[in-house]
Amino acid sequence: MVEFGLMMTFDTARRQVELAQWAEANGFDAVWLGEGRLTGSAIPPMTMIAAGTDHIKVGTGILPYRTRNVALLAATFKTLDLIAPGRMRMGLGAWWEPLASRTGLPNSKPLTAMREVITVSRELLAGRTVTYHGEFVDVTDIRFDGVEDDDGRAYDVPVFIGAVRFGMVALSGEIADGVLLDFLVPPSYTVEAWGAIRRGAARSGRDLTGFQVPQLIATSVDDSDPQTAIDDCKAFLTQYLAQQSHITEFAGADPEIIAKVKSVVQWPTTKASIREAMQHLPNSLVQSVCACGTTTQTLDKIHEYVAAGVTEATITPMGEDKMRTLEAVASMSAVLGV
Repeated sequence: MVEFGLMMTFDTARRQVELAQWAEANGFDAVWLGEGRLTGSAIPPMTMIAAGTDHIKVGTGILPYRTRNVALLAATFKTLDLIAPGRMRMGLGAWWEPLASRTGLPNSKPLTAMREVITVSRELLAGRTVTYHGEFVDVTDIRFDGVEDDDGRAYDVPVFIGAVRFGMVALSGEIADGVLLDFLVPPSYTVEAWGAIRRGAARSGRDLTGFQVPQLIATSVDDSDPQTAIDDCKAFLTQYLAQQSHITEFAGADPEIIAKVKSVVQWPTTKASIREAMQHLPNSLVQSVCACGTTTQTLDKIHEYVAAGVTEATITPMGEDKMRTLEAVASMSAVLGV
């Protein structure tokens, strides 16, 4: 049975809390907040959402895994779990280039770094004292030391890896509780990702029962003007094809289209350059990697992702009228059997 998640895109903390409350009341199972760019921190609004909701799960989709000291990273999720017990999700991912290098954290050896961060975070959240000397994480004899931690209290925070390339997807199958798959890739990618998950699980000999595969799905619905909904997603895809190589690699775009887009869209970019470059993208490409157009077209696309193995369809609403899209998605839950 598929669940619905919501990737937050509204820009004020108060609005994000209101939206999370709306999502909770309208059948969504989870909300996610990310730090993909230098737009702000996800932790303050997550804290407000955790305190302002009752049962919806709240996750980071994603936190760049090396931007926080691992001890403080784990302590942050300990604190969030105290606010909303059993509802927090730690989603970690590799920061994208060139931003990672420009901030002094080049994305070198991401599999090694991710393994080290998750290993130490898990041990701390399990209430253990940790010593670990790795290439990226080096800690000696540390543990949580709040008044509530004297007896080695554990905190129920599942760990998700935000992954695109299949080496990282396989690592999630090996050591994580789930993998948060990215948007702007076709359902065939999801099928292939499950193969990588199983390979990772085989390395550690684990059972994948309960393993979760939420996937971000760029979504826009407009029954009165479907092209507007498609253009909402087209602008988003244009920017990602130009700037984020991990998406460009798997989106299925023709190399000539990618070259034309990159010749117009730089980093940082402008809305005008995106509007100019998006004219190079055909509707067929957009609708192959996004759920957009009419309600029927959107529902059919979500069905494709679910059939490919997604356990949580995590909607990322596009365009100016995001509530129109979210209300349409909420009405789809009965059709999808959630």
